[in-house]
Amino acid sequence: MDDWDTGTDDDEAGAVMKAVVRQVKLWREAAGLTQAELGAAIGYGEETVSSVERGRRIPRPEFLDRADEVTGAGGKLAALKTDVAGIRYPKKVRDLKKLEAESVELCAYNNSVIHGLLQTDEYARAVIGNRQPPFPENEVERRVAGRMDRQGIVSTATGLPVVSFVQCEATLRRCTGGTMVLRRQLERLLEVGQLSNVSIQVLPLSREENAGLDGPFQLLRLEDGSTVGHSESQLVSRMIFNPKELQTLEVRYGMIRAQALTPRESLAFIEKVRGET
Repeated sequence: MDDWDTGTDDDEAGAVMKAVVRQVKLWREAAGLTQAELGAAIGYGEETVSSVERGRRIPRPEFLDRADEVTGAGGKLAALKTDVAGIRYPKKVRDLKKLEAESVELCAYNNSVIHGLLQTDEYARAVIGNRQPPFPENEVERRVAGRMDRQGIVSTATGLPVVSFVQCEATLRRCTGGTMVLRRQLERLLEVGQLSNVSIQVLPLSREENAGLDGPFQLLRLEDGSTVGHSESQLVSRMIFNPKELQTLEVRYGMIRAQALTPRESLAFIEKVRGET
């Protein structure tokens, strides 16, 4: 079970959990079961059932499936799995995934780590696990799962959105997670770089000009013609809607792409670094 704390501004998750709490409790009581009896019947402790009914824990799919069978809910509790899955990840992850899904073009630059949409599971776990002060293990797993869940837009050959990544060479050489984790991450880049809707470029450290020294950011161009920016820094993750700020980022990204190697040259460069790893 995952600890669940939506935060004060997560109204969507709060509403979903209220419905889940109400249904679990109603069906348990209708079946004449105490929290302890339900827990024993479905393989969980009384405290876990209590935490779910108090809205402090998000029930896993198997919890809802077993509770549905034991209480005779006829599929009504099991049907809540879809709603619960939608709130399992932090709000900022859900919001970003929604924007990414609505994008027709996504442009991203990173000079610290491999972009989240390109990360392998073990590389993502190393990045998130390196956070100080550290996350509890269940929060690491929650965030890794959320990151992997966003990657559908670059793991299919649908052609949309068109995705452009520019990675600073430092991110290819930084031994995040250890040598084998990095090696498999580089292999992942080579694999994704073959997709028809994906472009990966490398900005070498030997370049005298680098328009991305202020840090990582991305631009999302939506179906309605609007553009949204997103940037992350120490303790801050923010969406950017201001037209002047967006214009600055668009100019900056254009310069970064021009300073980087071409996609073909970049894949050859990544292959070279992989061979040296």
